[in-house]
Amino acid sequence: MTDIEAIATDIVDCAIKVHKVLGPGLLESTYQHCHAYELRKRGRDAQTEVKLPILYEDQKIDAGYRIDTLVDGLVIVENKAVETLHPIHQAQLLTYLKLSGCKIGFLLNWNVKLMKDGIRRVVYNLEGQTPYPRK
Repeated sequence: MTDIEAIATDIVDCAIKVHKVLGPGLLESTYQHCHAYELRKRGRDAQTEVKLPILYEDQKIDAGYRIDTLVDGLVIVENKAVETLHPIHQAQLLTYLKLSGCKIGFLLNWNVKLMKDGIRRVVYNLEGQTPYPRK
């Protein structure tokens, strides 16, 4: 887990840096691109808008799902720029974790006064296998 913890630390540190520079009030895509840029500067593989097919009866189906940022192939970042995070936002991230086989994700709400108040770490099924492993 130490590798994932190092990734998690970089995700949070970079989010705080981007938010200090830009502040709240911009489009989530702006924060997504700047956050990925900062992660890459730290040597992380930060891929944006990663296709996430579903597996249905042994068929991969592109249903239009996209991971905002996939960091080092292990951690998902879902970006929001909303007044308030709602349970549906966390459910979306949990679904992405389940479909991807990733165990940890971050829900980042950039529309906050202090970034620390906009960071939620979400963990999915650390004990067992996910029901939809990627092939």
